[in-house]
Amino acid sequence: MKNLIIFFTLVFFGSSYAQDNFTSEELKITPLVEGTLLTPETSGKTPLVIIIGGSGPTDRNGNQNMMKNNSLKFLAEALYKNEIASFRYDKRIVKIMKTGSIDEKKIRFDDFIEDAIAVTEYFKKDNRFGKLYIIGHSQGSLVGMIAAQNRADGFISIAGAGQEIDDVIVDQLAKQAPGLVDNARQSFDDLRVNGTAQNYSPGLASIFRPDIQPFIYSWMQYNPQVELSKLNIPILIINGDKDLQVQVSEAEALHKAKPGATYKVIPKMNHVLKSIDGNDLENSKSYNQYNLPISEELITIITQFIEAN
Repeated sequence: MKNLIIFFTLVFFGSSYAQDNFTSEELKITPLVEGTLLTPETSGKTPLVIIIGGSGPTDRNGNQNMMKNNSLKFLAEALYKNEIASFRYDKRIVKIMKTGSIDEKKIRFDDFIEDAIAVTEYFKKDNRFGKLYIIGHSQGSLVGMIAAQNRADGFISIAGAGQEIDDVIVDQLAKQAPGLVDNARQSFDDLRVNGTAQNYSPGLASIFRPDIQPFIYSWMQYNPQVELSKLNIPILIINGDKDLQVQVSEAEALHKAKPGATYKVIPKMNHVLKSIDGNDLENSKSYNQYNLPISEELITIITQFIEAN
């Protein structure tokens, strides 16, 4: 269940300056959304990518309290070097947790969609940039594809689920804890029909404890294949074949929903975008290696997609 717990942890004024040779600007988009804009110095209008992080209390760099890998920070900086601007932001949960006022019962998946839309609308009005692309990582893939509808010029999914979230979790359980599959399926069905699940196994408490059931329920209302099919813009679907959390089959499901999309499986890339040569232990350790670079092939694929579209 280790990988499942990693993936589904749910406890959940601008100034410009140069930092590490990057021209950076800290922006507050809404009272709950703050992030970092990197703007390369070019002669024309540079394309801009909005980077949306994955599940849990993920900050703008792709990190959580007990997990620092800097995956999204490295992604933004690599794109900067290829003359692509980026904005990455802390999930609202990060800001709420810092105030000590977190109330899990009030958090909904739609909150993250609302934040992504606010960010997208903000930058649509910024005349410094050319085309606008959304990159959604993991949970951020579904958030991003919804925010991109009628707003973005292109969409990039990295390690995004291709099924409704209850089906994704059941599939993970089938591989990691098959004895819990039947109970999980019944509990999800109860949640979908009744809005609550009560007869779940203690081994599934990280998913079904009462305080986060409203969030899971709201997440279950969205089918990634349906949402992706609504996009009429260039789409890039990426997954790593070393991803312990999101199987390549999830990316295949997204591609099936949008056959015209560009589809890439990156050898050796894991869920936090690192290249892994070794076993699952090395893979897991990379989640907390803050200075391990991300996949070079990932940067090349994204850059070429943006240049071509």
